Amino acid sequence: MQDNQEVSKHHENALPSVEMLRAVVGGETYEAVAARFGVSRTAVERRIKSVAVQLTQVVGVDGLKEEGAAFVRRLRLHREAILVALEGFEPQPPAGARPARVLSAAEVTQGAVRIKGRTNRTWHDLALYYMLFATGLRPLEIARLEVRDYLLIDGSVCWESELRAEVAINGKPRPLYFGSTRLDDALAAYFRERLHSGHGLGEPDCYRGLDPESRLFLSPGGEPYRIAPNNGAPGQNRYVCRALLEIYRKLFRYAELKGLSAQSARLTVISRMYERGADEDQVGTILGIGERSAVRELLPRPKPTLAELLDELV
Repeated sequence: MQDNQEVSKHHENALPSVEMLRAVVGGETYEAVAARFGVSRTAVERRIKSVAVQLTQVVGVDGLKEEGAAFVRRLRLHREAILVALEGFEPQPPAGARPARVLSAAEVTQGAVRIKGRTNRTWHDLALYYMLFATGLRPLEIARLEVRDYLLIDGSVCWESELRAEVAINGKPRPLYFGSTRLDDALAAYFRERLHSGHGLGEPDCYRGLDPESRLFLSPGGEPYRIAPNNGAPGQNRYVCRALLEIYRKLFRYAELKGLSAQSARLTVISRMYERGADEDQVGTILGIGERSAVRELLPRPKPTLAELLDELV
């Protein structure tokens, strides 16, 4: 029954994408289609490319190879073949698709225990680990964080902070909350190590003695982790922090939790927020996702049955 529900939800999300593809290959602009469906231009581009790739894989489009599905000009050149291929086409979940991997609180705790017993940079690495589950930030955004994003000038934690535009992957500021005691404890211990090592120091009586504009996380030598253009995305203004990604891969191995990744941490954040009554807009605000539909594609919001909704109303 659960598998059938997952497939049904997938179809509900994918069918509008098919109509978007029809519209774009028919000559409509991304902007016009976005306005009609109430989503962003980026969402339209992402969704039609996903359908086009699946169409070439499952049905086949005469004259169009899978790699050509990423370019709207090529899609329009093969408009008639695409429309023929779309007849009777029903988007399917990827082969072998599994339900989204959400970690339990016990698993997150167990992962931290294993990391603490295996890593050489205990507090630095534990703080990195907890940061994923406490904030839902992406590794690149974590790499860009500075001391001033986390601490106030008097050294107290800035519980209600802001992810600055220059830190956010999408270039848009959004709310950032630091409400985890475990994260705070790990960072406090890490800051003491930084002070002892003389890494990123500032005025003694401000920001716990750290330079407010130094990165929140530094390399073993006290240097900021290098952020460089992502050569895998030509023509796009994208960046990557490979050193921090490698550290996270190491921590995920140490944690020995099936399916653990930066993405599963974000899914876990979504699940915890849903459990506390959040809706898709609130989740999107925290994760930097503009469309409710994109949030649902990551992890659909649990919906009670009618029987549950009406049980013992009086």
